[in-house]
Amino acid sequence: MADTYQITEGRLGEEPTVTVSAPDGRARAVLALRGATLLSWQVAREAPGQLTEQKDLTEQKELTELTELTDGYRDETEMLSQDGVRAGLLAPFPNRVADGRYRYGGRDHDLLPGRLADRTVYHGFAREAPFRIVAATTTADSARLLLRTTSLRPGRYPGYPFALDLDVEYTIGRRELGIEIRATNVGETTAPYASGWHPYFTLSRPIDDLVLQIPAHTLIRTDASLIPLRGEEALLPLDRRPDMDFRTPRKLGDAVIDACFTDLAPGPAGRSETVLSDPASGDELRVWQYGGNMHVFTGDTLARDRRASIALEPVEATTDAFNRPEHATALSLEPRRQRKFRFGVTYLPSTH
Repeated sequence: MADTYQITEGRLGEEPTVTVSAPDGRARAVLALRGATLLSWQVAREAPGQLTEQKDLTEQKELTELTELTDGYRDETEMLSQDGVRAGLLAPFPNRVADGRYRYGGRDHDLLPGRLADRTVYHGFAREAPFRIVAATTTADSARLLLRTTSLRPGRYPGYPFALDLDVEYTIGRRELGIEIRATNVGETTAPYASGWHPYFTLSRPIDDLVLQIPAHTLIRTDASLIPLRGEEALLPLDRRPDMDFRTPRKLGDAVIDACFTDLAPGPAGRSETVLSDPASGDELRVWQYGGNMHVFTGDTLARDRRASIALEPVEATTDAFNRPEHATALSLEPRRQRKFRFGVTYLPSTH
């Protein structure tokens, strides 16, 4: 049996994929090159040796049962439809841009030119962009994959005349998956840019039975189109919305959420952690991020398996940031400069 992580190529329909497997078979991740999209992340609940006393490691690997922790695209049709944006990487903007229009650098930009009806646009272009593997390293403890797209160029996407290279680095360990998005401005003009991730997580139970904790002090208030209110009106201290205050862990129940939480409190390691847990099993998922905001969506409008999983989305910027003057400086990525956003998830199965 191999003593390092293994990387193999495959396909989802006609779409190329990459599978990363731990040497003992206790962790497995599958990525699509389209959008550098995570399709599946599976981890063994039991610690090594807990399942069986077999001395032969190959036999133990064959007996290992893996738990699926994400609710990704199941087939090529789902991925091409992009319904729910399952585990989509969000760039050069997360969430929505109001009416598909924004003004930047003294110019008006239209992301949906010629369209009169349904002016909804969201989650950027990276989630459907072609990526390629530019580096891969494996050890006994983890694997790292570096994927790149150079598709963000003037003329490629209406309303975004800027040139960016995007690097996405996945680090996959036995019970942790980390992602770093790096954007480099390779053009001649400053570009507006922000990124994020749109994963759906599951602990093998309906989300109504799960407990959520978000270390946020402020809720972003929105209008009926989910666009934040203007200026300070958008910032609502969670002390004034106890029904949306998850600073103390509490059961989701029938809560319907599609909202952004901000002012995240960092933990001891300098990263904020949103915790999803199953009180019945004691299992936990900790979605961590360095900076940014946490957008939560309870999946009530998904085409498949509504409320079977929950989207816990680390995002650099709030919805419609391209139209908010107070975010202009933070969004600006100057020529030959790079910006990073790092986030991920850790699985902590119960030891009982």
